[in-house]
Amino acid sequence: MKSIVQILSEEFNKNEEHVQNIVTLLDEGNTVPFIARYRKEMHGTTDDQTIREIADRLSYLRGLEERRQEVKKSIENQGKLTEELAQKIDEAATLAEVEDLYRPYKQKRRTRATVAREKGLEPLADILYAQEKDCPVPLEEAAKYIDAEKEVNTAEEALAGAGDIIAEVISNDAEIRKALRELFMNRADILSTAAKKDPEDTVYRNYYAFASAVSKVQGHQVLAMNRGEREEILKVSIDMNRDVALDLIYRYTVKEPACASTEFVRTCAQDAYDRLIFASVEREIRTALTDSANEGAIGQFALNLRPLLMQPPVKGFVTMGLDPGYRMGCKVAIVDGTGKVLDTTVVYPTYGEKQKKDCIEKLSALIHKHKVKHIAIGNGTASRETEQMTVEMIGGLGAGAGVSYAIVNEAGASVYSASKLAAQEFPEYDVNLRSAVSIARRLQDPLAELVKIDPKSIGVGQYQHDMPEKRLSETLDGVVEDCVNSVGVDLNTASVPLLARVSGLNTAVAQNIVKYREENGSFTSRQQILKVPKLGAKAFEQCAGFLRVPESKQVLDNTSVHPESYEAAEKVLGFCGYTMEDVKAGRLLNMMRNLHAYGEEKAAKECGIGLPTLFDIADELRKPGRDPRDELPPPVLRTDVLEIKDLKPGMELKGTVRNVIDFGAFVDIGVHQDGLVHISQICDKFIRHPSEVLAVGDVVTVWVKEVDEKKNRISLTMRRDKLNV
Repeated sequence: MKSIVQILSEEFNKNEEHVQNIVTLLDEGNTVPFIARYRKEMHGTTDDQTIREIADRLSYLRGLEERRQEVKKSIENQGKLTEELAQKIDEAATLAEVEDLYRPYKQKRRTRATVAREKGLEPLADILYAQEKDCPVPLEEAAKYIDAEKEVNTAEEALAGAGDIIAEVISNDAEIRKALRELFMNRADILSTAAKKDPEDTVYRNYYAFASAVSKVQGHQVLAMNRGEREEILKVSIDMNRDVALDLIYRYTVKEPACASTEFVRTCAQDAYDRLIFASVEREIRTALTDSANEGAIGQFALNLRPLLMQPPVKGFVTMGLDPGYRMGCKVAIVDGTGKVLDTTVVYPTYGEKQKKDCIEKLSALIHKHKVKHIAIGNGTASRETEQMTVEMIGGLGAGAGVSYAIVNEAGASVYSASKLAAQEFPEYDVNLRSAVSIARRLQDPLAELVKIDPKSIGVGQYQHDMPEKRLSETLDGVVEDCVNSVGVDLNTASVPLLARVSGLNTAVAQNIVKYREENGSFTSRQQILKVPKLGAKAFEQCAGFLRVPESKQVLDNTSVHPESYEAAEKVLGFCGYTMEDVKAGRLLNMMRNLHAYGEEKAAKECGIGLPTLFDIADELRKPGRDPRDELPPPVLRTDVLEIKDLKPGMELKGTVRNVIDFGAFVDIGVHQDGLVHISQICDKFIRHPSEVLAVGDVVTVWVKEVDEKKNRISLTMRRDKLNV
């Protein structure tokens, strides 16, 4: 029997020693970001995402082993555990297989078979199911079990009871159920029909007469059918050729050559399938499809969330945030380059031409007063009208003003603005103005602002409200944690929510850090955080490398070099002929060449580190305080606007990918409505999923394929050869 480490090693195609080290590091309480960044030699430079997948699988396999032991103990307590059964349980690769083996020994409600056993009919069932060469005629043998006291009044009643026992034995056979599951997965169809005779036109119209092979059905289709079924709009079922399924069961139950009880056993097998097995396996298949669809959707959500969080910040500029609205007006907040609120107001550009003119005058004055460079517009209600007003205003300011705008995804902004956290951060502002501040800050530093919001409220998934909440939260929290730690956090400016996402820290410790900072002034070194209450040596080890202290005299405190490697970093500088002053001045242009000349392996050995850590240190020394997001394409900043009526087939546009889903991607092309690029229109080669080519935040060239103004739908293509113009 393989160990858990051996199984993980094979499944992830990783060195067994590296996998064992990952397991050990996780068990010791190390975080995934810390392991991925600072223990590379121990795991062969495995990335953070793979480490998380290993951790998830480790948890499952340990749960499986725990369940194996529970099942064996339960069966042993019944005095029915054999060596053969124990071995089968130990070799079961999934929880479903373990439960199949346990099924005959579970405490069950009374069944027809239970009643038949109480009537003493089990010996009859055993004789007939054995199908020996000299097997008696079933009805004649059944006559021997007539017993009025046990309420078995006829041979037919005895035979029926024996049949019930045999049917249950067949239904509980682990090998049969496993084989049937595989058959259903490979040969069955999933069907969906309208629940009502004359259904209304709904979003589920495509599923009113839908059929797909179980093996080919897409995750988004499964989730759509599940939701339609819950809303009682659809009826969903699994269709399997009964004869094919019965033939499989016969291979396990009917012996050759035929004997007197063969046909009776066949009848029992049919009863087992129709009455006991089909509905059960159908549920298992539906559950398996749903679990797979959920994992796919959660994985896609995580895939979309990562680039959204890692959008390049528009740093250092005074920014105006506009939270559009009709009834309550457009909320306005102006923040400086660090996100500090300078001014707030409310304007009403949708109330009429006069109000719109007043709005432009008021906002133009604020732009001149505070020297605003960028305007962030939320993409919610009244966004289109607000965008048109903004373009008119920018035109009036003149090209010399250098003002531009961007549409910002405001998903979750209202959740944040009404939260306890927002109330603590901005007690002097009402809920609506807080939202405008958040929108402005999202353009300046998306990551720092989005960490304040529950990741599930950031709309870059599909069917996220249908997902298992615990699993979704764990996955998305992992993405947020990885993003925050890959960027690093300024210890002297970070908010509590941002600090709480740093490796080794939690909300309570983050609050203590901010409180210490407020009471004692800015931190002047990483080492100083050890004075923060409840931040001990282990937490320091986990978090220190991800915290930045630009004010520190120690240059390395503003890099991702871990304090445990400071001595090594100084040695590396010496090998290459540089000093810390050169690092501060950015004079390490020839560092990699000098390191190569000295000898990388020699340098690593003399520093007592591995090559991966050596290269990480050298990289950081060349670019201290760098932000990895700055290397990504910047967001699209606009000065003009399009309306859907302006779009014509064949028009070429630049757009930003807003969401990637199973069947395509939605792209913001500067119109209030995002356009859809179907998966078939993404590239000229076959792809299984749009995420193979696109990610949220990508800036792409698209062409307008079709426009439906009535339904407010825009069809786009990234393949010019597919244009029908």
